Amino acid sequence: MYQLEVCTSQRIRQEYAVPHRVVVLALDGLLPFELGIAHRIFGLAKSAAGEHLYETVTCSVRPPGPVRTDADFSIDVAHGPEALATADTIVIPASYELGRVYDEGVLTEDLKAAFAFVRPGTRMVSICTGGYVLAAAGYLDGRPATTHWSAGEHFQRLFPSVRVDADVLFIDDGDVLTSAGVAAGLDLCLHIVRRDHGSGIANAVARRSVVPPHREGGQAQYIHRPVPEPQLATTTTARAWALARLHEPIQLRDMAEQESMSVRTFTRRFREEAGISPGQWLAQQRVERARHLLESSDLSIDRIARDAGFGTATSLRQHLQAALGVPPTVYRRTFHTTGTSSTG
Repeated sequence: MYQLEVCTSQRIRQEYAVPHRVVVLALDGLLPFELGIAHRIFGLAKSAAGEHLYETVTCSVRPPGPVRTDADFSIDVAHGPEALATADTIVIPASYELGRVYDEGVLTEDLKAAFAFVRPGTRMVSICTGGYVLAAAGYLDGRPATTHWSAGEHFQRLFPSVRVDADVLFIDDGDVLTSAGVAAGLDLCLHIVRRDHGSGIANAVARRSVVPPHREGGQAQYIHRPVPEPQLATTTTARAWALARLHEPIQLRDMAEQESMSVRTFTRRFREEAGISPGQWLAQQRVERARHLLESSDLSIDRIARDAGFGTATSLRQHLQAALGVPPTVYRRTFHTTGTSSTG
């Protein structure tokens, strides 16, 4: 759950139509894909009028210049660590050469000097093992966090004060957000866009990026059989059937019947494919339907509750409060719009 709040600097920027500034901290040995995630996702987020909602730049812990990647090339970074002082959000992608941070849980002198530029209230985000840097800097003390599933045990031993959950895609703890590896960084950045500007704009970004528009942070990051074997039946038919009937009561046995499976087999197969239970998936889809209607329509709360399959406004309120931390009226007031942009 998260609260729909923005930091003071972001409110000022919104008031004066200045894009939210995202600064990506590039460290030696960085993974190019994960470096590019923030630029891709935030760079595509635009208002209904086509205005960029974020300004994304990259900085180094040293003066401007080349930063080595884990591939056979370097990138030329135009900003030094002082750029961190201008950030509303800081993103730290993974790097294979964090040295003492990985081995001892302590920051290098360059990193210490860089973090001195960070303003109080800045939103901090890590992708994959970039979370080691946040933990070493003290941002994760006493807080929940995640990282790549293969690093979970080591991370917990190195930072015992952090509540590590290496089984989830990402964790939103308000002003500090952490993700698992690789594609989970996409999920986290889309989640941030959705949190800041609503599901309409986030879905438009996802369409342009050709990625799933929404995977819950609590979804399992590692599924033992991510691609079902060809000879095994999947649950895609049942999911399509349910999505077309979200406004109706849907029982687990009804979904299982669409695949000609027993409830037990269907539930096991669904978890293997999706990483969550059918009931959790169905609740997520209904929340997403309600969010879309709250943003894009003037339907009453009662009507939206029925159309999303919650039945009553009370049930909708409970589910939205649990998922987002706000009731439907507040969500609508925050994100209601007449349209979104999907152009790149």
